[in-house]
Amino acid sequence: MAIRDDVREFLMSRRARVTPEAVGLPGGGNRRVTGLRRSEVAAVAGMSVEYYSRIERGAIGGASAAVLDAIARALMLTEPERDHLIDLARASDGSPVTGPGRARRASRPVEQRPALRWAIEAITEGVAVVRNARQEILAANALGRAFYAPVFEGAERAGTSPNFARFQFLDPASHDFYPDWQRFAEMCVANMRAEAGRDPFDRGMHDLVGELSTRSDTFRSLWGAHDVRRHGAGTKRFCHPLVGELTLAYEDLGVTAEPGVTVLVYTAEPGSPSADRLRLLASWAATDEAEAPAIAGSTTAPGTTTTVGTARTPVLRDRTEYHHEPDHDHERDHGQEQS
Repeated sequence: MAIRDDVREFLMSRRARVTPEAVGLPGGGNRRVTGLRRSEVAAVAGMSVEYYSRIERGAIGGASAAVLDAIARALMLTEPERDHLIDLARASDGSPVTGPGRARRASRPVEQRPALRWAIEAITEGVAVVRNARQEILAANALGRAFYAPVFEGAERAGTSPNFARFQFLDPASHDFYPDWQRFAEMCVANMRAEAGRDPFDRGMHDLVGELSTRSDTFRSLWGAHDVRRHGAGTKRFCHPLVGELTLAYEDLGVTAEPGVTVLVYTAEPGSPSADRLRLLASWAATDEAEAPAIAGSTTAPGTTTTVGTARTPVLRDRTEYHHEPDHDHERDHGQEQS
């Protein structure tokens, strides 16, 4: 990804959404631009028009923290957007970027991190998956594989590794699994855009963005919007093919020792219909794993975590005897989710 292009498109898109009145400038008149003019951004930020114009054209390398903060204030950037701007600037001049565990290095395979596997194995009443910045699922506990069975099965059919972004935009099953599909799509792309800013030279991310842009009009449109957000915690709705609707709280926990890797944990409110359904799914998954034949050479015990690339997806049979009722859990958007 060309950093200069990303800088230019990001700043232009942010400038277009800010009105003069919002930053204390007179509006009205025949304005040929949507939002602020470059001269208005420069005036609010306290710098020359020439200097701001040069930055907006992509020459952001070497810009001081004070200059970047001034631009962020003038454009009314959110905290995630401000961090993204700083990431682009630091990547442009080769400096370390923001965020925990940055600058990034290649992560070790999860099978080389037994403590990380033990940690997600210990989560028995919640969904736990390990993913990287490219939305690839690296490992999951037993309930995680049962919960995300549509993702794993879709990847198996396509002959690819399980990836949340590919499932979201390329697998029709995602529209059933995610009742709030558009919201999930926007969150997915906003997270990917933030990660791409932290490591613009990630070839895997570059290839994934190219693939999705070619195959999905929705992804291409959302990627072009340059929206950046953090979704560290909140509540989401799902519709699982076996147990029906689930409303789950989530925490996205960064792994300090492995830059770009996070542990995504979903739990249900105790005593809720979703909690009952999650326990039922865990029971079925444990039964299916115990009954399914072990794969050749596998040392994974039934009911424990599995590492993508070495383990099978749980065999979740068609449970026609179960008839789920609609879930009346109240959906909430809370915690650290930021827009």
